[in-house]
Amino acid sequence: MYDVIVCGAGPAGSVAATVLARGGARVLLLDRARFPRAKLCGDTMNPGTVAILRRLAMIGNVEASALPVDGMIVTGEHGVRVRAPYAAGVQGLAIARKVLDEALMRAAVAAGARVEESVLVRGPLLDATGREPRVRGIVMAGRDGRDVRVPAPMIIAADGRRSRLAVGVGLARQPRHPRRWAIGAYFQNVAGMTSFGEMHVRRGRYIGVAPLPSGETNVCLVIPGPSSGRGRPGFDDPSALLRRALDRDRPLRERFADARMTTAPVMLGPLAVDAAQCGMPGLLLAGDAAGFIDPMTGDGLRFAVRGGELAAEVALAAFAGLPEPPHVRLARLRRRDFAAKWRFNRALRRLVSATATVELAGVAAAAAPWILRRAIAFAGDVPQR
Repeated sequence: MYDVIVCGAGPAGSVAATVLARGGARVLLLDRARFPRAKLCGDTMNPGTVAILRRLAMIGNVEASALPVDGMIVTGEHGVRVRAPYAAGVQGLAIARKVLDEALMRAAVAAGARVEESVLVRGPLLDATGREPRVRGIVMAGRDGRDVRVPAPMIIAADGRRSRLAVGVGLARQPRHPRRWAIGAYFQNVAGMTSFGEMHVRRGRYIGVAPLPSGETNVCLVIPGPSSGRGRPGFDDPSALLRRALDRDRPLRERFADARMTTAPVMLGPLAVDAAQCGMPGLLLAGDAAGFIDPMTGDGLRFAVRGGELAAEVALAAFAGLPEPPHVRLARLRRRDFAAKWRFNRALRRLVSATATVELAGVAAAAAPWILRRAIAFAGDVPQR
């Protein structure tokens, strides 16, 4: 019998499992993949994410091999370019997600969590006999193909933006707007790379560019998709789409003239996920299952690791006898920690959706670049002095 079953061994799930196991809980951590596994991501952590993982002592074994990120370069229309170093002594890190995620999962094992890979969680084990529905475990696919019911007093859904648990009980959905898609790939021989991450904001799209310890460059294009309907946008060739976006962008075209794509591009979308609540009796949400935003600010990993930590702390408090319902407490703590960033991200999401707003923002950044530098520092959780 487990005290908590954590579904999803990405950053949110692994952090939650680690904190729970260190707190004395019996933890089962499940993931449908087998690690190491690739994951579409910008492959960078902002300083706030790095600080949390250092505090939790969860990245010491990979930090030495990561590439320091000293700040951000943001460009816009009409030649706007702002270079914003982080504060002295403050850095982010660039590291491939397949390396980071495996390291975090191994930290959960070291803390005492039991990990099972290649396990498909089909949905929640729901008890609707009482006054209020309650999750009392999970239903997972057994090795013989039959469903297996695994009971537990607390479930943490950290199983991603299409969470079978959160969606299965109606807590999460994909909104009609915005419906953006990401296309990511790795390149070699990109000219002009530095120790800074880059974000190139254009009308209707943006392109993230980041250096990696391997010498490769992570490139992620985010574009609008159809406003309704299912499936991918009408793009038959993601590779050609990514190349076309780079070729039509004059500053990037010159830098990528001799670059070679070393991996097949991965397409993901629609990106946004809205969560009506962050849990219900017996179920807590963490990571992308609790709501997924566009990756423009690089905040996703910080939301994941801090959200996983909060879910674990709430579960431990419930086991210790705290009377406040865990999902209610988690909602309150998430508002306290994330409300300002949620507002910031929503504002940026609206900005890049409107051509006129992008133009106006470019003019403002050119006239007063300190405004953009302050925004970059806030997005990166750089301590203000």
